[in-house]
Amino acid sequence: MNTSERQTMDSTDKLLSMTESLIDKGGSALRRFREEVLIDLDGRLKVISDKIGEDGVDPFGMDPECLRRTAVAASFLYKMYFRCSTVGIDNVPDGPVIIVANHAGQLPIDGLMITTALIMEGERPRLARSMVDRWVPTVPFISTFYARNGVTLGTPENALLLLKRGEALLTFPEGLAGITKTVDKAYQLQKFGLGFMRLALATGAPIIPVSVLGSEEQYPTLYNLESLGKIVGLPAVPIWAQMIVPVFGLLPLPVKYHLEFGEPMYFASDDDEEDATVSLLVDDVRVAINDMLEDQRGQRRSLFW
Repeated sequence: MNTSERQTMDSTDKLLSMTESLIDKGGSALRRFREEVLIDLDGRLKVISDKIGEDGVDPFGMDPECLRRTAVAASFLYKMYFRCSTVGIDNVPDGPVIIVANHAGQLPIDGLMITTALIMEGERPRLARSMVDRWVPTVPFISTFYARNGVTLGTPENALLLLKRGEALLTFPEGLAGITKTVDKAYQLQKFGLGFMRLALATGAPIIPVSVLGSEEQYPTLYNLESLGKIVGLPAVPIWAQMIVPVFGLLPLPVKYHLEFGEPMYFASDDDEEDATVSLLVDDVRVAINDMLEDQRGQRRSLFW
């Protein structure tokens, strides 16, 4: 481990320790959270960590101890800040599975909430191995933190190896076009990539469509400064509405998240099919997610409740 990586890990550990300390010193609501949620969380994380070998980390660098500390902060966001409502979690089967969701919000909080739901809500806790774009590992702090928490570079080789190990993959086929949407395109699903479907066809793994309601409003983005993003090494620098509020404007709005896990979708074809054929299968998944989103939006009473 080089000096830069060690400093990154130390900074991450300090940040997560502060979160735990705030929970310990908080009011009655936070104390109930600690007593009712964190104790159960420890037991669920042990189920996941017991699958790791004697080296203490898995082949992709996932560290159960770092995952535990991150999960404390994530569970606070899940239960207290975004007050997530999750349905259909039992649709996620054991064994290899590909979880496909809509993507939005500038920061991948939607991925964190889906991952937390799989750990906290299901009868059998599972760790979703998120697949990220190639630009992510170029960011030193983020790349180290992600790897320690089970996030993996989204190459076909990595995905196949994880599925062979019986893991649950989490992918957002809208990619950057989804996460950088502006408010005028809210809940308009962008074009899906074909990679996840080719994986499903090659391995026989089922696809679980997931709809996420709330992520579009956490950072209502007015404009993306792509030229500035290139200078700082990011796809774009977003300008979102709450930036007018000093300091606190950097925080996501405390919208209520609604997650729905659909029924498994199985596909039978060849993974070397023409793109046009695979696109038709991808459209089936896209339609399933869009239908769930429309149902959720029709039932939502408020952004915050």
